[in-house]
Amino acid sequence: MKTQGEKLKQQEQSHDFFCMIKDAFRVFARQSSVILGTAWAFTAAIVIILIWSLTGPAFHYSDTWQLIINTGTTIVTFLMVFLIQNTQNRDAKAVHLKLDEIIRALKGARNELVDLETLSDEDLAKLEKQFKRIRRFAELANEKSRSNAETVHPRAS
Repeated sequence: MKTQGEKLKQQEQSHDFFCMIKDAFRVFARQSSVILGTAWAFTAAIVIILIWSLTGPAFHYSDTWQLIINTGTTIVTFLMVFLIQNTQNRDAKAVHLKLDEIIRALKGARNELVDLETLSDEDLAKLEKQFKRIRRFAELANEKSRSNAETVHPRAS
């Protein structure tokens, strides 16, 4: 029977292992998105497709020839979904945290806007309507102040 300390140590090691895996995947996903998001990667993909299409006559456009490109693109697409999702989740989280910090730092800002991503669709729709009303009110006020300014200081013709 293991003691409480041994159990905690084993859990900590297990936790460290999963943290290492997550960190390694994060680094791999970030580097992959940097590399695969370049014009060079796109050019390489075009070259692969051109080579594949040029080899068609040599293989008599066989089922195996078609299967090669289908399998390759399916595998690449499948793996890229996870890489893209990981990097977008991290980027979105970072942007949310930066915006949360700005909201907290601004005097007069509504702090309840910090966790908008947790609101229901109905609550988000209500909030969107509020902001549309605020924007229309600001536009009307801006137009009114411009027309008042032109009345006081007409432009020279």
